[in-house]
Amino acid sequence: MSDRTVTRTRRTNSVRIRLLSIALLPTLVVMPLFFMVTAVNWSSRFDNLLIAKVNGELTIAHQYLSRILENSELQVRAVANSAEFVARTETGAPIEILDMLDARRAALGLDFLNYMAPDGRVLSSPRMAGLGDIVKWPVVRDALAGQGGAQIDIFARDDLMAISEDLANRARIRLVPTEAAVPTDRTEETSGMVVHTATPVQAGGVLVGGLLLNRNLEFIDTINDLVYPTASLTEGSQGTATLFLEDVRVSTNVRLFRDERALGTRVSAVVRDTVLERGEVWLDRAFVVNDWYISAYEPIVDSFGNRVGMLYVGFLDQPFRDAKFSTILTFAIAFAVIVAISVPIFLRWARQIFHPLERMLGTIVRVEGGDLGARTGVHNAGDEIGRVAAQMDELLDQIQERDRELNRRVAERTRDLKEANQRLEATTKQLVVSEKLAAVGEIAAGIAHEVNNPIQVIQGNLDVIRAELGDKAEAVRTELRLIDEQVHTVFLIVNKLLQFTRPDEYADSMEHHRPSEVLADTIPLVQHLLNKAEIDLALDLNCDAAIAINRTELQQVLINLIVNAIHAMPDGGALTLSVRTAAEDGATGVAICVQDTGTGMPPKVLERIFDPFYTTKQGEGTGLGLSITRKLVELYSGTITADSIPGEGTRFVVWFPLERADTGAADS
Repeated sequence: MSDRTVTRTRRTNSVRIRLLSIALLPTLVVMPLFFMVTAVNWSSRFDNLLIAKVNGELTIAHQYLSRILENSELQVRAVANSAEFVARTETGAPIEILDMLDARRAALGLDFLNYMAPDGRVLSSPRMAGLGDIVKWPVVRDALAGQGGAQIDIFARDDLMAISEDLANRARIRLVPTEAAVPTDRTEETSGMVVHTATPVQAGGVLVGGLLLNRNLEFIDTINDLVYPTASLTEGSQGTATLFLEDVRVSTNVRLFRDERALGTRVSAVVRDTVLERGEVWLDRAFVVNDWYISAYEPIVDSFGNRVGMLYVGFLDQPFRDAKFSTILTFAIAFAVIVAISVPIFLRWARQIFHPLERMLGTIVRVEGGDLGARTGVHNAGDEIGRVAAQMDELLDQIQERDRELNRRVAERTRDLKEANQRLEATTKQLVVSEKLAAVGEIAAGIAHEVNNPIQVIQGNLDVIRAELGDKAEAVRTELRLIDEQVHTVFLIVNKLLQFTRPDEYADSMEHHRPSEVLADTIPLVQHLLNKAEIDLALDLNCDAAIAINRTELQQVLINLIVNAIHAMPDGGALTLSVRTAAEDGATGVAICVQDTGTGMPPKVLERIFDPFYTTKQGEGTGLGLSITRKLVELYSGTITADSIPGEGTRFVVWFPLERADTGAADS
């Protein structure tokens, strides 16, 4: 086979492959990639939605528990303030008081209701001989001090026995070995979680009530009904709620078996560590007894301030995962069907293009071989390819006629173009930087003006809020102050953008600052970078001289130089920052030195570090940092110089005069 035939075959195959790629790439590559990215993104958003859902459900459960505490305190206070109870406490007849306590305890559904008289005597319902020291509870001490309230408290078995043996037996729960829980030698939970309420009595003393939450299925089922009403979950899922005493389920509707609640089972070790040990809220998948649930746990704190249990809500995870998989599978099947139908159609259309293109390619091969009389012979059917083939034949006719003339002109034009290209290259180098800076300035000005309008609206409405709130604004003074500070920060950034594009329009008076103080205040802003890179910092800030400069812009210069120095020492090193008085060209000023022991720079790089858009951090920097730094320094009649030794480090020296002749710099 001749070289010409091989070349023609290779080119024919190349055109065919390209046309097939054009026809099939969107369907077989781009669209599948798009589908996968979309599926992953949708899956992530779906999971986040489930977490947000269970977080909202935990909020409802928390509010219900808070409502229980509030209602308990209101009910006991109502008894203490009732005319009947006040009258009986004033007469001091124990039997009458005990009868009333029994009646009110039964009516309110409490497990105990006790009255401690001013003389320390305790009358209890149910009636027991000795209740122990009830003043040990903070909620009771607060009531004695005149402040009633309700808290969650943990009663040990002895405390429960002092009230009622039946109450102690109800609180007792046998522990069930649970997968993924923290190992324990205990076999039962004997303490009780109690809604503990106390309120002061008008005649003196306190009225104390309590409701045991262990095995309180009505309480936990009410939470579950509030959080998971009918049809609130996908088919097959199941909502659950649980109250934990430490890590033991003492009231739950989670099922161990079909009709047996999982009382006595324990929470997984990872949840216990997050919620009970660290006091954080858990919002994630978790293993609950025997299956995975989308779960939310929050700690419960007693009147002593200790984390003593957890409140949990959650729903079965697998039905949602099945629904998500089913949705993605449906879309994938639909996509595959579309591909299977469309690909044969695309291939048929592509074959209608192959034949005339192959004829044209064959003609080109013959012309390249020197046969200027070769023609495609493709019939012009009026379509694009036919018109291209006819035009190609016409052009070949013209080429054949003008070949000699063209060769002569090519030689002349080549010489002219070479000279023009040399001039164009020189001009282009000068225009590139100007065009980039002009574009950046135009964008910055547009952004600044567009941001200013909403900032002014925010500030104006903030003032209206203060005026409307009046004295009530003091309650949110910190929040309003934070909004003011952040609005002011955005306002400063906007003004800097405007100053970058039109500095003369934003000129203002300057302030005097000591560079040593500004440098000291700047260190905390970059301290995390110093710690991360294990860089030793040396400071020499004994210079008290002040210069006329905007503090924010001086801090911007210092941060740029310090961050560059840190980046030059990825494996650690030493950074030296110093401020001293120095003379330059007969003028007294302040010199700020930033010196590192990093990788250094070769002379060719050092010559260009202040050029706009020049950077050695490929893919990480914009190349504007040192360019803007030099512009800020020169704006205040200062100078910036750099010297560097490869492998030893770099030193930047910024010098500002103590007195300036011009006052055109803007205070941003």
